[in-house]
Amino acid sequence: MIVHSDQPFQIVYSIFSHEYLGLLFESFAIQLDEKGRLSLAYQNISSANAEDFDAGIDKADYDLIKLMDSMQPEVVVKPYMKKGNIRPKDFLQKVFDPKTPDKTIQELLFKNLEIKRAKILPMLIGKRLFEMGSDGNPTWKEITVNAEPASIVFHFEKGEYNTQYYPRVKFKGTPLDWQHKGGYLICKDPAWLIVNQQLYHFKNDVDGKKLQPFLSKSRIMVERKFEPEYYRKFVTALITQFDVVATGFEIHTEQGTPEALLTFNELPGGSGADLFGGEIENLNEDIIVFQLRFKYGDFDFGIMSKDKEGSGNSCRFEEHEGNFTFFKTVRTEQVERKFETVLKKKQMVFSHGKFALPKTKAFEWLGNNEDYLREHKIKIEQRGSLSGKTFHIGRAQISIEVNENIDWFDVKAQIKFGVYLVSFAKIRKLIIQGKSEFELPNGETAVIPSSWFVNYSELFNFIEERSSEELVLRKHHLAFARELQNGELIRLNLSLKLERLRNFDAIDDYDLPENFEGILRPYQHAGYNWLRFLNDYQFGGCLADDMGLGKTVQTLALLAHEKIENPGFTSLLVMPTSLIYNWELEARKFTPDLKILVYSGTQRLKDPWKFRGYDIVLTSYGIVRLDVDILKDFYFNYVILDESQAIKNPTSNIAVAVNKLKSKRRLILTGTPVENGTMDLWSQMNFVNPGLLGNQNLFKKQFLLPIEKQNDKDKAGRLHAMIKPFILRRLKSQVAKDLPEKLTNVKYSDMTPEQEKVYEEVKSYYREKIIGELAGGGRGSQQFTLLRGLTQLRQIANHPKLVREDYKDDSGKLEDITYMLQETISEDHKVLVFSQFVRHLSIVREYLDEQGIPYAYLDGATKDRQAQVEKFQNDDNIKVFLISLKAGGVGLNLTKAEYVFLLDPWWNPAVEAQAIDRAHRIGQENKVIIYKFITRGSVEEKIMALQDRKLALAGELISNEESFMKSLDNEDIRALLD
Repeated sequence: MIVHSDQPFQIVYSIFSHEYLGLLFESFAIQLDEKGRLSLAYQNISSANAEDFDAGIDKADYDLIKLMDSMQPEVVVKPYMKKGNIRPKDFLQKVFDPKTPDKTIQELLFKNLEIKRAKILPMLIGKRLFEMGSDGNPTWKEITVNAEPASIVFHFEKGEYNTQYYPRVKFKGTPLDWQHKGGYLICKDPAWLIVNQQLYHFKNDVDGKKLQPFLSKSRIMVERKFEPEYYRKFVTALITQFDVVATGFEIHTEQGTPEALLTFNELPGGSGADLFGGEIENLNEDIIVFQLRFKYGDFDFGIMSKDKEGSGNSCRFEEHEGNFTFFKTVRTEQVERKFETVLKKKQMVFSHGKFALPKTKAFEWLGNNEDYLREHKIKIEQRGSLSGKTFHIGRAQISIEVNENIDWFDVKAQIKFGVYLVSFAKIRKLIIQGKSEFELPNGETAVIPSSWFVNYSELFNFIEERSSEELVLRKHHLAFARELQNGELIRLNLSLKLERLRNFDAIDDYDLPENFEGILRPYQHAGYNWLRFLNDYQFGGCLADDMGLGKTVQTLALLAHEKIENPGFTSLLVMPTSLIYNWELEARKFTPDLKILVYSGTQRLKDPWKFRGYDIVLTSYGIVRLDVDILKDFYFNYVILDESQAIKNPTSNIAVAVNKLKSKRRLILTGTPVENGTMDLWSQMNFVNPGLLGNQNLFKKQFLLPIEKQNDKDKAGRLHAMIKPFILRRLKSQVAKDLPEKLTNVKYSDMTPEQEKVYEEVKSYYREKIIGELAGGGRGSQQFTLLRGLTQLRQIANHPKLVREDYKDDSGKLEDITYMLQETISEDHKVLVFSQFVRHLSIVREYLDEQGIPYAYLDGATKDRQAQVEKFQNDDNIKVFLISLKAGGVGLNLTKAEYVFLLDPWWNPAVEAQAIDRAHRIGQENKVIIYKFITRGSVEEKIMALQDRKLALAGELISNEESFMKSLDNEDIRALLD
């Protein structure tokens, strides 16, 4: 019968007996009559429909309903059923078949249900509970749920021939008549008893097995011959936890003030010590498990369980000539709790009586709190070791002083463990090797504190040994050393000259060289000052301004200065081939006094000594790779890399080649220093300042893995501090106040029915394939399938023709694109149309051809690249420029465009930003309006959502993002394919 939630109702709970599983619970909504009484109209409530009755349900009800759902037979048996079409009911019949019972599964089922009952019953206090009738009526008999626990006293009477044993129960101070009344235990662990339509529970969580026999018996008799074993085991345990009245033997109760012991023992890494609480970050590191114990006389005990009164008591048994004596220690709980509070103030919180930390953190904690523990009279005691070691307990101290020398910093250090001085070189070597233990002169094993690995591992790796006694640090690590000093980790002594540059913001203002013909905007002049600062202090640097802010002109101003300061020296500029012509034009415009050689083409003269007659040599990455054996013998003034992300892969041929070039100084220019991951940064910074970030393996261990895999904010901050003096990055929003406004809009397109059909077919195929591979072999086995599947789905979201040549129907996105193209053209605006799929551009191109609309076109195969740019910029009849995203990402200046259409979202938002910057740059006079075309209900929408979530880290380095694909976890993959 249906219960109407808009009329008065009440939530109740009912007990029923399942033919195999025993006592189960169900939840119901009961309609109330006009007098507020329960009617015969009821409806089963589950998590699926509970919200319909939200007005009458509180949080406890929701929790109870969820638990009762998990008790339903079909849910309980599911984990034990193998794949197949067998129904849960048939499965239970098979498991409980008297002829072939499966005792193992039966036991697992009963244990699972007992745990759930133990959770449910305390939550029923304050709720209405009933026994269900045989006809399914959920409110047949009401059971009163008593909130106050009953107490129990166990009686033992030892006579000449036997011992008799029986319990007495009191409720609210009055004896309870509960035996021989047809009562039953609804839960045994702990005991919950229903008798006379009352539900009782007990202090100290009595085990139901101790009560079960007495539901139908008055007493139990133990024969004399079994008494010694019975008293030693059963009675001793009972006296420890419960009140016992003894006749015929003695119980002596002892009480006193405990002495606190903080004991520890060593466990191997990966041993599951995280179950004890604490910060178990590296499961491979050995674990130290602490216990707080309390010593009463000759015995010590662990922490009492907070939910079991008297559970911490102890009892020992003695037998002498047939006489039994028990000695019960009653512990002083209030005093013990005070010691727990003392340790809690130092972040030591015990779980199940234990607290675990990685070994390096554990001994650091002990050293730092040595005086505190002594003050509060807590003794430390080692109990066990993996290899019989005796560990040193005491404070470890480190003091490091960094002093400026002529070309480097001298490093001095003093290290103490307790009273012992330890060689700095020894500790440095251990930390670099990732080892944490060494032996002290007294034979004890000392453990290097965890914080030393965190605070000093980079410093120790950057330090160079000039001799066994001389340790030095390079000057370009000044910012890093200052960061350590700010954290009070080292003492830094600098000359007045370097003291001025402690914050790297005391940069002088330099006049522009006379041979520079141009005017720099204020932020560009600041960039020139920064380049001159690097020059004066012989540092390399990365000018990483946003696209369109004039990195070229700032660099030319520096090279003009070098023409005056260092006449006769040649600088080499390396760039993508497509930028050589632009650099040549800009140099002739702003620095006509500089002699320029374009070292390119098949007819180039492969004689570097000819460079001496030129101030600037322009060449490409490809030429450097081919001619590196020729170029590496010439000593340049500057080697400058434009679009330096070309060397982001440190093992690539071009990265290896440019690192062989010799020069006085090095610079790199790029709008996107980080495209795929943190290693991009290492490759480029290592080019300009070799050793700044250590070697590749060190960088991966110290920065890349913690930042990319663990989202370590501290490591990201440390890396930022190290590179900050050598990277200058300004965003348009920060410095180019005279740029016009940029507006970004998202245009959502609906798929046509035919397009959606193709999309769902492909999605279903790849979802089944990829999710299956995820379950089977992890990410590696399905990386290629995932990329291929997502690419095809993105192509279909554009137009199914990109995947199926025989597709004859329309695309919703194409309809919107062509409509908006017509609108912009009719309003006499110019528009850039970007897509990463050349085939998609071809479809748009076919439309333009059909409509007779002229356009410019550029993809990777275009030969007359500059001609296409000039056609768009200078011809008023050309309103549309179709550009493939990769071919048009850099080197284009398209300031005539007022609109930018991004036909499909790219994994990497920085690439989209580069495309937009083709139009939104210095020289643009109009507002730039961007439209991103997104197909609704497709993977494109989900990519946009994931982009937002995946960008948090990059901004902490230099405002760029890590690889989108690399950052996907299994949950992300499932969401994309949902």
